[in-house]
Amino acid sequence: MNALLKRVWIGLAATLIVSLAAVLLPDHIQIEDDGRIHLGAPAHTPSPSTVAPTPESTSPPLTRDAVDEVIRTAISAAGLDPAQGRPIGAAGANSNRTGWTAVREKTAAQSEMNTICADLERQGWTLNPNGDRPDASCSYKRGGWYLLVSTRGKTQAPSTTLSDSQTYLTLAGLQLNLSDIPLPEVTVRIG
Repeated sequence: MNALLKRVWIGLAATLIVSLAAVLLPDHIQIEDDGRIHLGAPAHTPSPSTVAPTPESTSPPLTRDAVDEVIRTAISAAGLDPAQGRPIGAAGANSNRTGWTAVREKTAAQSEMNTICADLERQGWTLNPNGDRPDASCSYKRGGWYLLVSTRGKTQAPSTTLSDSQTYLTLAGLQLNLSDIPLPEVTVRIG
């Protein structure tokens, strides 16, 4: 029984990792409707139901400080005070990740997320439609950075509890530069 549970957990972990990678790296990882996963540059013909990613503009690489300012601007555009939330990562740190999160009422969070997304597009960020659910998350890319805007539920942080009417509004930024790493074409079938 332990071996079976171990296989199930490994399968779930692998699926979660591949799904997150496909959202963040749509140019390098594609998941087809039949469950096949392609790593590397797309060498296959995409199925008609697959949404093609929007090509990223040729914007110069962004600094962490510039991305922090983009996040503050987008939050302010939604009528929120960036100081009322909590930063993800230390301020001013030379890091490849950043972000902001706040507890919001569920009734207002979706509207605030939509306003933040519209402001990111106004600031020149490219929408990444792969894997996004407009009612829960949207991801964007620009200058080597990826931003995920999400209103998904509860966290596992023991110090914070949410009521049934609350959710987290989160902007998470991650800097990735995989353009120098050639990925081979690999096909994996799950299921």
